Amino acid sequence: MSETINVAEAYGRGRTWFMGVELLVTPGALVPRPETELLGRTAVDALRRTGLPASRIIDMCCGSGNLACAISLNIPGARVWASDLTGECVELARRNVACHSLESCVAVLQGDLFEALSGLQLERTIDMIVCNPPYISESRLKGDRASLLTAEPREAFAAGPYGLSIHMRVTKNAPRYLRPGGLLLFEVGLGQDRQVATLLERNDAYENVRVVTNETGAGRVVMACARG
Repeated sequence: MSETINVAEAYGRGRTWFMGVELLVTPGALVPRPETELLGRTAVDALRRTGLPASRIIDMCCGSGNLACAISLNIPGARVWASDLTGECVELARRNVACHSLESCVAVLQGDLFEALSGLQLERTIDMIVCNPPYISESRLKGDRASLLTAEPREAFAAGPYGLSIHMRVTKNAPRYLRPGGLLLFEVGLGQDRQVATLLERNDAYENVRVVTNETGAGRVVMACARG
């Protein structure tokens, strides 16, 4: 979640682009970053390789709904459940879903991570979970990254003392929802790829952990497969 776009300008326009999809943006929700397109493209490519006629996907920490909308528009027949903690994000994501007439295939729910999915009977049925979580440590938000909080909400960035608190929680609980062979994909901050890969490798619920690098060779996506 780097400052590679002009956040104030995006809020002023009320719109931005992500993976070729025009999206509404409002204060209270993170403006989608160009670097998150790597996560979106990796997810779309992996889903296309599976060849499933009706993929079932969870977009955890959905923010503006950028990943949910982009994946749904690129994968015909997909069913997406998107969730976020804050009402501002949920409201905006629902507006973006409606703008692209995706209400029949994307549901946006509010809750603390997987709690938003409680009662939907999705356990062991999900083909993919994508997650672009907060990943900046509290100390950095008080130091060199404090400027991030001048325009965008703390909830979009803060992730505990090491910047990995949400990665850890999702890693622990995702196996309850993933089918055998289902995929978990994370966006990670610069320099976090090895830590998150190790987190997944040490959990017996996963196998085939790999890091996806961007055009500069930096690992920005980590993915793993749920064991059968």
